[in-house]
Amino acid sequence: MAVNLTELSLPQLEGLKTQLDQETEFLSSSIGQLKVVQTKYVEAKDSLNVLAKNNEGKELLVPLTSSMYVPGKLHDVDNVLVDIGTGYYVEKKVENGKEFFKRKIDFLTKQIEKIQPALQEKHGMKQAVVEVMNIKLQQLHSQQASQSAITTKA
Repeated sequence: MAVNLTELSLPQLEGLKTQLDQETEFLSSSIGQLKVVQTKYVEAKDSLNVLAKNNEGKELLVPLTSSMYVPGKLHDVDNVLVDIGTGYYVEKKVENGKEFFKRKIDFLTKQIEKIQPALQEKHGMKQAVVEVMNIKLQQLHSQQASQSAITTKA
């Protein structure tokens, strides 16, 4: 259902603008969160490149927390444990792990591409509402100026 913005009152336009602000904020936040997760998958996929035969037996630092590491040795360069969600891990060959992360990255890219047009549409709608509000405000100010000029003459 299309609504003619010029037929809406200023309070209705303000309400619509507020709603569009909230929707654009939500969509922007969603895209941002998807990009954060996507970046983590890209980093995980790239880190699998370390698992090469020539690195087997080399010393490395194993993270216990985000800021605490312990020394270790790389023993298995053929298999990885992949967190598939809700606390479940699956052992995969390195190449299968890379494929898993690539699928996740591609899925997130598609989700971002689906949300982006909706965000742009909401921005366009918001701009149209603001333009109509400005026109109505200008009309209101010119009407008030005309009425004050008439009352000062009388």
